[in-house]
Amino acid sequence: QVQLVESGGGLVQPGGSLRLSCVASGSAFSINAMDWYRQAPGKERELVAGITIEGDTNYADSVKGRFTISLDNARNTVYLQMSNLKSEDTAVYYCNADLTSALSARALDAWGHGTLVTVSS
Repeated sequence: QVQLVESGGGLVQPGGSLRLSCVASGSAFSINAMDWYRQAPGKERELVAGITIEGDTNYADSVKGRFTISLDNARNTVYLQMSNLKSEDTAVYYCNADLTSALSARALDAWGHGTLVTVSS
């Protein structure tokens, strides 16, 4: 089994910055890609940003130019640097990992429990 644990959420004023972290741990695995999703109250979960092990990234249009995703493969950690935050960025942010088991070579998909980001003055 693989566990994902997010951290770094909190309350920030509009225009401020936060950095989210997500650490993967557990059974032997290799990372193929990791993503950040978010879910605001009353809305569906949406993809915010993703990164592959090769370093290819993609972003939701609403966060382009403000958010940066990065991956430290040695630490099994993905980061989301968020800048110029807006009230509409308020949501629970979830980490998702696309992994391969080193033991069975099976594909693994893991989710964290989320971290709350609140942007408010």
